[in-house]
Amino acid sequence: MTDLAPTDLASSPRLADAPRLADAPRRRRNQKLRKALIQHQPLTASGLSERLFGMLFSGLVYPQIWEDPAVDMEAMQIRPEHHIVTIGSGGCNMLAYLSAMPERIDVVDLNRHHIALNRLKLAAFRHLPAQGDLVRFLAREDLASNVAAYDRFIAPHLDAATRSYWESRKLNGRRRIAVFGANLYRTGLLGRFIWLAHLLARAHGVDPSELIATRSMREQRQFFDQRLAPLFERPVIRWLTGRKSSLFGLGIPPQQFDELASLSSEKTLAPVLRHRLEKLVCHFPLRHNYFAWQAFGRRYPLPHEGMLPLHLQPEAYEAIRDNVERVHVHHESVTDLLARKLPGTVDRYVLLDAQDWMTDKQLNDLWSEITRTAAPGAVVIFRTAAERSILDGRVSDTLLGQWHYDQANAEALNLKDRSAIYGGFHIYRRAASAA
Repeated sequence: MTDLAPTDLASSPRLADAPRLADAPRRRRNQKLRKALIQHQPLTASGLSERLFGMLFSGLVYPQIWEDPAVDMEAMQIRPEHHIVTIGSGGCNMLAYLSAMPERIDVVDLNRHHIALNRLKLAAFRHLPAQGDLVRFLAREDLASNVAAYDRFIAPHLDAATRSYWESRKLNGRRRIAVFGANLYRTGLLGRFIWLAHLLARAHGVDPSELIATRSMREQRQFFDQRLAPLFERPVIRWLTGRKSSLFGLGIPPQQFDELASLSSEKTLAPVLRHRLEKLVCHFPLRHNYFAWQAFGRRYPLPHEGMLPLHLQPEAYEAIRDNVERVHVHHESVTDLLARKLPGTVDRYVLLDAQDWMTDKQLNDLWSEITRTAAPGAVVIFRTAAERSILDGRVSDTLLGQWHYDQANAEALNLKDRSAIYGGFHIYRRAASAA
């Protein structure tokens, strides 16, 4: 029996999702995203801030996901019979989960650019001739052959909407797919933010890219203490990190800024960001942390320099390639997708940091659907900008009473998260008494 109600057509992306993207007028394509972000009237400080963030967030934001899938998979313990629902973002997480060969993965995202990117990455796995071609396409820069590989091997197999997206022309006249012949990871809102952060650091006499020349964790620590940490005391940087809009490039919406600001008595996030950057730079060997490579080298490491993300490692290739059809991509919210599913049919939920953006009503609507659709032993994982879980006092006791918060395991796993962006990692398990 399918885990979707009869009204769901999304098991066929070509039949269900493509028309939604291809036929809607451009001005309506991100209507769902704007609706999810905006909570205040337009002519208020909060309303203006939300609308500015919504405008920036309506383009491609994350070419690479910034939650560590290795931590996710240790928390979820994926089995072959599992059905997973996850937010898509840059798509690296769902590909990593697919390496464990679960029965089904539903990927949702309100951003149409992420939808197109997720579908393209899936098609690349399925149709590029070999693992080396895949790594060149998704992990190497300045290769014009990547665009030729798209035209020859991938484009003929894409649904109409996704192909139209990647072959449409930007203002410079080049097709969107041309970014794969340059460096995908220097694009998007986050890629541009990292570029600006490098420029700002260089204006203060520090070149962040020099970190990738370090050869030990001791050298990484020295680079942080001597070069990076003093930047957070500079007046310009303290002023900038006190402005909500200056951090929109990290994907931090106004709601998350306020949550982070609650961690400090100062009117700047400089101390919080310094602490998170310290973890990124100093807590993991550079060779094992591709997140640090993206932040400081603005690329993935070469084979002699370090490890690629899990989904691009050779041992994961066949499992992902042979099971691409198990992934179903939806341009909608998690709540809307779950509303169409039958009770007790989802085993794992991955919410990223989306709940930090939500109102109390949105949180309760989401957890009502999660609780209704949760199979026995179901697990929900998510991250938060601050350290604490945001559910207590906001989601009803009736709903939360059916879940066990695995706080000790979550805190232990949070220490292993190499991306180091978030304050908290959280695990909720379906209570045995509620099964």
